[in-house]
Amino acid sequence: MSTDTPFDAMMKAGQDWARALNPALESFTPKGFEDMFPTMPRDLMEATMGKGVNPEGLDSKTRLLLTLQGLTIMGAQAEAQIRLTVRHAIEAGATQQEVAETIALAGMFGGIPAMTKAMEIASDVMEKDGDT
Repeated sequence: MSTDTPFDAMMKAGQDWARALNPALESFTPKGFEDMFPTMPRDLMEATMGKGVNPEGLDSKTRLLLTLQGLTIMGAQAEAQIRLTVRHAIEAGATQQEVAETIALAGMFGGIPAMTKAMEIASDVMEKDGDT
């Protein structure tokens, strides 16, 4: 009798399909995937996700910090999204201290492991981009 769950069977089928489609996908990892997406310029972020959308609403920096907080609370599992969000928050004017405080506050709701993981990811992004 197999101990595979339906989810395990679905994942295996997907992996088999990907290998058949392109053998190179067998070793594909999403790590570094976020490097394929450029950081939006600050003015564009503000126009599309900040005061340009709602002049009386939140600015893009605040929206990005809230997004970072949500991603952390959810367990910091979406590594590529956290990397992109930190990069964009810095571009939108967030400081290292604001990023760290946002993640630390999220730790109260998402737990210490999620906070630690998000902090490691954010630190890596800021070191890589020369912001530390």
